[in-house]
Amino acid sequence: MKLISLQSGSNGNCIYVQARGVRLLFDAGISGSQAQQRLDGHGQDIAQVDALLISHNHRDHARSMGSFQREFGLPIHVTRPTLAAAQASIPLGDLSEVHHFTAGSTLDFGAVQVETIPTPHDGVDGVAFVVDDGRSRLGILTDLGSVFSRLEQVIGTLDAVLLESNYDPAMLASGSYPAFLKQRIAGSGGHLSNLEAASLLSSVAKGQLRWVCLGHLSEQNNTPELALRTHRRVLGTGFQLIVASRYHAGEVLEV
Repeated sequence: MKLISLQSGSNGNCIYVQARGVRLLFDAGISGSQAQQRLDGHGQDIAQVDALLISHNHRDHARSMGSFQREFGLPIHVTRPTLAAAQASIPLGDLSEVHHFTAGSTLDFGAVQVETIPTPHDGVDGVAFVVDDGRSRLGILTDLGSVFSRLEQVIGTLDAVLLESNYDPAMLASGSYPAFLKQRIAGSGGHLSNLEAASLLSSVAKGQLRWVCLGHLSEQNNTPELALRTHRRVLGTGFQLIVASRYHAGEVLEV
C-alpha cells in the first residue's frame, strides 16, 4: 500500500492511496490542476483514480469535489449530510456520480475496504478513514475534534497512520487568533494538539506502526520542527516520523 500526501493543512487537503490495484483520493481541498500536477510528479494519472472520498464539509476538504468529478470523471463517496452542508456553503456545481455512505460503515472497493470512523469534529457528519487491503491497515485520521473513546482502539489496529498534529498549545494561547477561534481549535470539536497526538501514539506498542505521518499542522500555531520535537520527547526513537507539507506533495510512503 502506498500513500502520497498531496497537501495537508487548513489551506487544503488531498491524500492519495494506492493498494492492490485500487486508487483512491481522500478529500478535495486543493484544485484539480494542483492534484493532477502533483500526482503526475509521482508518475500517477489522476484520471485512473477509482473514487474520491470526502471526510466532511469544510472547504479545506470539500471545495473542489465538483471539479475533480467533472475534470477527471471521479465518482464521489460522501455522506448525505456532508454533501448537503457543503452544497449550502460552497459552489460545487453539477455532480453526476455520487455514492452516499453512512458514517461508520465500511466501503468496498474490491480488494480494498475503507472503514469510516465517525468523529466529534465540528464539520457535519465527519469521518476519518482506515484503508484495509487484507495485508496492511492504514489510517487517515485528521480533523478528529478530540481524543474520542474509539480512537486509541483504532490506532492499535494500524500498520501506519497519517495523524493530525495541529497546534502547539502555547503558540495558540499567545497567538493572534480571536478568543472564540482559540476555543474552537482547542475544544472538543476542533483539532488535536502535538501533545495530544503524541500521547495517543504512546499507547501503541513500539514497532507496530511502520511510520507516522503528522498532518494538518497549523501555519500560525505550529511548526514542523516543534511538532517533531514534541513527538520525540514523548515517544523517543521508536517511531518513524514524517511531516506532511501544507504546500506541496510529500514522498511516497509504503506499508
